[in-house]
Amino acid sequence: MSRTDIELNLTPVDALKAPDTHAHSAKLSNKVADLPYEQPHDEIFAALKNRIEDINHDVCEPGDENSFFVCDIGEVGRLHKNWFRELPRVQPYYAVKCNPDAKVLRKLADLGVNFDCASKSEIEKVLAMGVNPERIIYANPCKASSFIRYAAGAKVLKSTFDNVEELHKIKKYHPDSQLLLRIATDDSTAQCRLSTKYGCEMEKVDTLLQCVKDLGLNLVGVSFHVGSGASDFTSLYTAVKDSRTVFDRAQDFGLSNLKLLDVGGGFQLESFHDSSAVLRSALDEFFPQGCGIDIIAEPGRYFAATTFTLAANVIAKRKLSSNESMLYINDGVYGNMNCILFDHQEPTPRTLYHNGEFYYYDFNSTSPRSFQKGFQYPQKVSIWGPTCDGLDCITKEYYIKHDLVPGDWIFFPSLGAYAASAATPFNGFEQNVDVLYIDTGSK
Repeated sequence: MSRTDIELNLTPVDALKAPDTHAHSAKLSNKVADLPYEQPHDEIFAALKNRIEDINHDVCEPGDENSFFVCDIGEVGRLHKNWFRELPRVQPYYAVKCNPDAKVLRKLADLGVNFDCASKSEIEKVLAMGVNPERIIYANPCKASSFIRYAAGAKVLKSTFDNVEELHKIKKYHPDSQLLLRIATDDSTAQCRLSTKYGCEMEKVDTLLQCVKDLGLNLVGVSFHVGSGASDFTSLYTAVKDSRTVFDRAQDFGLSNLKLLDVGGGFQLESFHDSSAVLRSALDEFFPQGCGIDIIAEPGRYFAATTFTLAANVIAKRKLSSNESMLYINDGVYGNMNCILFDHQEPTPRTLYHNGEFYYYDFNSTSPRSFQKGFQYPQKVSIWGPTCDGLDCITKEYYIKHDLVPGDWIFFPSLGAYAASAATPFNGFEQNVDVLYIDTGSK
């Protein structure tokens, strides 16, 4: 993300709190309610409120009312603690592509998290922070030859592969690589499937092992990725079991340097407790503690999603009937909600500001259904981004309590994963929006 960085040191005051904060907290949507701890709502709301109150829509300069993020650096620390509470044996390598925010990367580096990079630019970004190249894995099985040469010059050794042709490139341009063979997994229940593009099928593993041996390359481990948003965590168990098979087959080929298992990414905070339980069980069975194998992972959204909140302004409205409207906001799928297209996410819109009042603490201000929890939502809306493309749709159907009008604000919680990493200035809409940084590390 390349945008204005604004540090905020906010002390919430009682005036910022809704009188029934705790009552509302009990009514969070399922997605948020599943988090293992309470979010620092007072501080997030204070940052949102202060920014919006500084905007005069009648006289502000063009773009002053642009969408903006609130990033809680303290959340990264809480996520880090929660990671090792659930997976004490697994060293995380943060997937830079998920959200390359410089301050988030710096915080992760300071916490001892390592990095999963997929390109020359990502490697450069991490190395520029002074991170030792030993803390980087080049986790892209299909790399440009020039990028392989760059990795060799930068002394980035750990790298993945899944085909014979890649091995021949590595032999030519980076023969000292520490290689991990990436195997395919069953990611049929994942929202974002990766094994359709990457991963060696188990029946072809022997071919790759033979090629590694013939070329005299250094195979140090096995990697896999079960995809993002998987609903069946048994795929993790099966992938670990298959990895054990590859380790054993490598021994049969005389490849005895295997010491690393990469269990990939796709972890989500909402389901982390359950997925971790399955992974721990599989690791204890096939790679028990003391077996001499180090375990790493490639989490991205786990560290990024809940760290960011996006606020967007309602810029236009098209009334279709007394209780149905099309709302247009100043961010969308070509901007900081690219995750809708790229990551199959369904962001949750909530009313932030309407008719001179803030509604941050009304966690039920909106609903994907017209009737929920005993309440009938009177307004049906579709929400659209600012471009002239009909594909720029945030949601085709949502239900809200308030009859929003231009000048009102909506916010989207937990929108830090793949939200802005693929944003474009399509149609002339600049997407380098401000990020307001807060640090609730003591929470």
